[in-house]
Amino acid sequence: MIQRILVVDDEPAVTDLLAYNLRKAHYEVLVAADGRQALALARQETPDLILLDLMLPQIDGLDVCRELRRTSQVPIIILTARDDEIDRVVGLELGADDYVCKPFSIRELLARIKVVLRRVQPAPAPSVANLLAGPGGLRLDSERRTASVAGAALDLSRLEFDLLALLIGQTGRVFTREQLVEQVWGYEYFGDTRVVDSVVKRLRSKLRALDPQADCLAAVRGIGYKAAQEEAP
Repeated sequence: MIQRILVVDDEPAVTDLLAYNLRKAHYEVLVAADGRQALALARQETPDLILLDLMLPQIDGLDVCRELRRTSQVPIIILTARDDEIDRVVGLELGADDYVCKPFSIRELLARIKVVLRRVQPAPAPSVANLLAGPGGLRLDSERRTASVAGAALDLSRLEFDLLALLIGQTGRVFTREQLVEQVWGYEYFGDTRVVDSVVKRLRSKLRALDPQADCLAAVRGIGYKAAQEEAP
């Protein structure tokens, strides 16, 4: 089945370049030149992935990302000339799966697209048990990809689920940000680990909203993160 990618950019030179290379890589391509059109196409055509520029007419790219995340977990790669750290942080915290700055390498972009699409239907890691448990009644089923806290459903994105499952599956082990990027995102480390911090921040917020005791994630200063062991009563 051919996968469909929505390219959102108001520069014809960019959309032409991306459309050519994506079709050459055997993807179906949709193109939107502004934020309003992007939202309409995303809802009508249900693309498998969206390449989203930030500086768009009518509706800004960050607002497009925010609106999409209200109802959809479609993978989003932000692709923009705005390389300020704050833009990267906001985009990732809004739920974008990756962030690529212009000018970009087509080869690297295609590699990132493959990795993100591969996560849409990931196979359970053989080293992690299907049923995982954490404090506060936290439960994860890696085979069914469901999560709950004391019986209440925990709504997680693919990245959030995979990161939480990895940490809980090896409770107490400290992972560096680079290791988490490699094992959860699935590609070699490209230099920006802030994406890990953003996903952990969203995860902890969701866990605490259901039960503060379920937030078992802990930062290890200067290194990375771990799932803390339950304290004995």
